[in-house]
Amino acid sequence: MLGSFYKDGIDRGEKAAHIVDPENREEHLKRLAEAGIDVQKTIDTGQLEVVPWTDAYVCDHRFDQNAMLASVEKLIQSGPAAGYPLTRLVGHHMDWLFLDTPATYNLVEYEARLNQVLSKYDDPVICNYNPSKFGATVAMDIMRTHPLVIIGGLLRENPFFIPPEQFLDEMRERRSDRRTAA
Repeated sequence: MLGSFYKDGIDRGEKAAHIVDPENREEHLKRLAEAGIDVQKTIDTGQLEVVPWTDAYVCDHRFDQNAMLASVEKLIQSGPAAGYPLTRLVGHHMDWLFLDTPATYNLVEYEARLNQVLSKYDDPVICNYNPSKFGATVAMDIMRTHPLVIIGGLLRENPFFIPPEQFLDEMRERRSDRRTAA
């Protein structure tokens, strides 16, 4: 479904930055080629950057929100720095999360904080999740952090979206309630 999104950006002369599972890198490159992208050429020119999630999402084998936010901002800024008008950033599947169970608690907060970083840029960013990998509470919280969602193949305004500051306040309140209950 994202093939046309990728191809459209490449055709417009935008940079593409994809964060992928290193084990699925070749499969991802194959899907890009099937979408009509000259993968080798775009990698060679720097228009396409395929980053393993191990280099973007984790630090010392742990999910680090601050490092990830800095990594995303660096990837977004890399496009204009190299002469591209925009960077289309896509984070593919968050399966890496299950390697660091405590990260699930930080992931939702990270997604809300990401909106604060992204508000400084016009670059399109897609967070690609497999909802069957998460419990309902985590999946719903993740959805609430995104202003737009793709449901049934259609991009829609998210009726469940909560602005980052409000969502982060809610997260702090939940933590406080858990500590009080413990």
